[in-house]
Amino acid sequence: MPADFTLCIFAKVPRPGAVKTRLAVEIGDQAAAALAQAFLEDSLALAACMPGARTVLALSGDPTTLVPLAVQTTIWSQGEGDLGERMQRVAARALESSPRAVIIGTDSPGLPEQRILAATESLLTHDAVIGPADDGGYYLLGLTRSPPGLLDALPWSSEHTRSETLHRLQGSGFSTTQLEPWFDVDVPADLRRLSKLLAGGSVQASSTERVLREMGWIP
Repeated sequence: MPADFTLCIFAKVPRPGAVKTRLAVEIGDQAAAALAQAFLEDSLALAACMPGARTVLALSGDPTTLVPLAVQTTIWSQGEGDLGERMQRVAARALESSPRAVIIGTDSPGLPEQRILAATESLLTHDAVIGPADDGGYYLLGLTRSPPGLLDALPWSSEHTRSETLHRLQGSGFSTTQLEPWFDVDVPADLRRLSKLLAGGSVQASSTERVLREMGWIP
């Protein structure tokens, strides 16, 4: 029976020196890789809570070097090209067997599951949905169709990423809507914000919380 939607988790293999490099400036390559691994584990745990979802881990890097994961999941290669090309390709593949594709990264540990559920509901009445991030990007992109070239040559890692993506979608005839904002954890200030939320119990991300306690970021 086809899934109600496919949840595509975009991730890099958590290898020291290759992930969370802006965090690594303060905490070091090994700690940054440990956090990236925890972020991935928490993203998969979140996906496991989603009713009606098929989960796909869209991976950049050699999957044979991935630390064994507690949650069994399907792994796809992101393939070549910039982020937009890879997202379009993975979404198109997901939509071959389910009516809605929702893409998230692993940079938003603690993301409330209600955001993903809201995205899937939005895709019943809209062609695309975006979850805005505080830095001008987005933590989620949902699509009901994904034609070639849809996300090519957009300004990634920019304060204009979200606005340019919306402009592209609307210019391609997509009806769009947006979710409530959330934040990515890219720099030390983001990590401090997340640590406070986890310490206060207002968000849940058990693997990330464990690593942050080991690092001394949470008492």
